[in-house]
Amino acid sequence: MAAMMRQKRKQNLTITGPIRTVFGALCWALLLVWPIAARAGALVQTVVTDPLSGVAIEGFDPVSYFTEPVPLPGLPDYEYVWQGVPWYFATAANRDVFIRNPDVYAPQYGGHCVMSLSRGFLSDGKPRLFLIEGLKLYMFYSVANREAFLAGEEVVVATATGNWTKLEPGLTGEEQSFADAVMERSTQEAHTVEAASSAGH
Repeated sequence: MAAMMRQKRKQNLTITGPIRTVFGALCWALLLVWPIAARAGALVQTVVTDPLSGVAIEGFDPVSYFTEPVPLPGLPDYEYVWQGVPWYFATAANRDVFIRNPDVYAPQYGGHCVMSLSRGFLSDGKPRLFLIEGLKLYMFYSVANREAFLAGEEVVVATATGNWTKLEPGLTGEEQSFADAVMERSTQEAHTVEAASSAGH
């Protein structure tokens, strides 16, 4: 019986040994990559972009918010890159109008929800939930946020603007790819190791 138990324990060790080794290696890899992945994932654009295409305001034509009853989807044929982000337009004329004065037609706060900003945090505004007030385009995360905005518009805009000036400098203009974040982290770690080894000698 004791011999059988020893044999069973050996089998378990034989099976779990490689599993533990692989699991341990995965854990170490995760610990090394986690800060990089977190940093790359935490990069928030100054302009709200579609997470799949990288196009501003989900590809809607920003000029059409002011000229049409409903915003029009833009086309890749009429693209203009502004603030490091591609913007799509329904027509060449709309693109040309935007190029002349993008600050007039671009959504306020880069398309981030104005109510969220007034509360001190960022959330992406949804291009279909918008208002034009005072000839400015505001986007909202939810219908409830849009209704709350209408209840206290002046105070909300003033608070959001104050918070935007604090939050905007920490945002990225152009999105950093995961590969760039990995390379930057590797370079930083190499410099840290180099400095530590030269300090030890």
